[in-house]
Amino acid sequence: MSAIFDWAKSENLQPEPITLEIWRELPEDFCRQVELVNGEAVRAESPNRQHQKAARRLAELLETAAEQHIDRYQDGCLDVDTDFDVVLWELPKATVRRPDVALYECAPDELRPLPASMVLIAVEVVSPGSEKIDIAQKKADYALAGIPWYWIVWIADNRVDSIEVFVLDHALTQYRPHVVLEPGGGEIVDMPVRLKVDWNRLSGLVR
Repeated sequence: MSAIFDWAKSENLQPEPITLEIWRELPEDFCRQVELVNGEAVRAESPNRQHQKAARRLAELLETAAEQHIDRYQDGCLDVDTDFDVVLWELPKATVRRPDVALYECAPDELRPLPASMVLIAVEVVSPGSEKIDIAQKKADYALAGIPWYWIVWIADNRVDSIEVFVLDHALTQYRPHVVLEPGGGEIVDMPVRLKVDWNRLSGLVR
């Protein structure tokens, strides 16, 4: 019999919505296993190796592009990280998502979770079973939070197969398609930083 039947008891239900203040005090190892959706803790599945490798290599490419942007324009400070907490909104009930990769304005490490207002690009790598969440739920959440750019990354045959780039339509609070990057068909995206995609770097994800 499934262990779920032993767990499915009223005393195991989340006793109350999790606020941002509570979230900041929760153990980090717990927070890394869940996302917060309208005050409710939602289990976040561990990504497979292809997913992790794609996210890490994309982060490296974005970080290089950000450094070049800063050197070229002497324009503020940008940073890139993987798998960290971003608060999309606090009221009426808090929502904290964890993008696979994000380009954001530099912030002190103790600022946790990072406000969505500081995020310029949120990137989600699609894994088997995460399609609906990435292309519907998170896409809508990031748009409502005002994040200007959203990338959906697709993997096939042990490589990044395409990157769908969406830009926020502020009037509608929805994303509209900007460009689809594919091997042999597109490698440069200009906003908010100029990135040349090295498709060789995004292949051979698992060896």
